[in-house]
Amino acid sequence: MKKLAIVTAVVASVLSLIGCGGAHGDNPGQAYMPDMYYSRAYEAYGYNNVAGEYDSLRSRNILYNGMPVIGTVARGESFTFPIPEGDSGYARAASYPSPLAGMNITPAQMKEGERIYLINCAICHGSALDGNGPLWKGGEGPFTSAPRNLKDDYTKALSDGQMYHAITYGKGQMGSYGSQVKPEQRWWIINYIRSKQGGTGADTTAAAAGAAGGAASGTDTTKASN
Repeated sequence: MKKLAIVTAVVASVLSLIGCGGAHGDNPGQAYMPDMYYSRAYEAYGYNNVAGEYDSLRSRNILYNGMPVIGTVARGESFTFPIPEGDSGYARAASYPSPLAGMNITPAQMKEGERIYLINCAICHGSALDGNGPLWKGGEGPFTSAPRNLKDDYTKALSDGQMYHAITYGKGQMGSYGSQVKPEQRWWIINYIRSKQGGTGADTTAAAAGAAGGAASGTDTTKASN
């Protein structure tokens, strides 16, 4: 009886070592639920090798291009802009309201708008918003024509949406700043510009109509627009 107990204890010890992987180094032993333990990894934005077939989704008439759903807002971004680039989009932007309209801009946001303007815009439009930045420098800089004076009547008559469109996609000689300045920061810049124009903004129906009318009458909107 004593021998049987000893043999049983030895066998149990050996089995426990095998089950814990002690006898096989890093081998974890037998998995109770192998489908969960050795689960297949799926890529969120790509096709997956399901049942040995790489493009299994398309073969099942599931069309997936790996792109986020239209209208998806990236983490950390607060606003979307549903208007496309180009002249037609710029015209539509005349009636696009600023999401900051009616909101009190904090001193911190105003200061940040000024800081971002000085980093990205002042080199052309000048720290005084008069179009006399280092690239123009009173005609002594490398630019052959003065950038837009952001305090002139034309710019004052632009809607906030048109200014946002120009920052996002570019306008005339001005390139896009969509990759340098976040959406919310673009509105802060516009609010800062408005504060230096002596008003709170021109985002009204009359102002938008005036800007559109100027473009329709042949007013030069591309020269020195950066």
